[in-house]
Amino acid sequence: MIQALNAKHAPAAIGPYSHAVACNGAMVFLSGQIALRADGTLVEGDVATQTEQIFRNIKAILHEAGLELHHVVKTTVFLTDMQDFAAMNGVYAEAFGDHRPARSTVQVSRLPKDVAVEIEVIACQP
Repeated sequence: MIQALNAKHAPAAIGPYSHAVACNGAMVFLSGQIALRADGTLVEGDVATQTEQIFRNIKAILHEAGLELHHVVKTTVFLTDMQDFAAMNGVYAEAFGDHRPARSTVQVSRLPKDVAVEIEVIACQP
């Protein structure tokens, strides 16, 4: 069974997709999040500031699914400049604390709304 999820306290999708999809009540796949506020306005600032907003969005979507960051098993981070890795990683490490999901980080040529970072996560229902 596949169930689409959309969080009330996260920015609306800017395309034809859901915030997340739950699969068989076990896995939850979140769409990539960028630095948009819940009202849809873009957060200006450096990659650390953008990453902070992204984690607010991820937490809101996970909450809608009855999950928290410690349920995340895999992340993918997209950066437009790998020179921003340390700044993103500092916020990322603080957000996850002692929890260490698997992660891939890739540099891409461009992201939606010309942001510097996008993060997607996969979580597992307890």
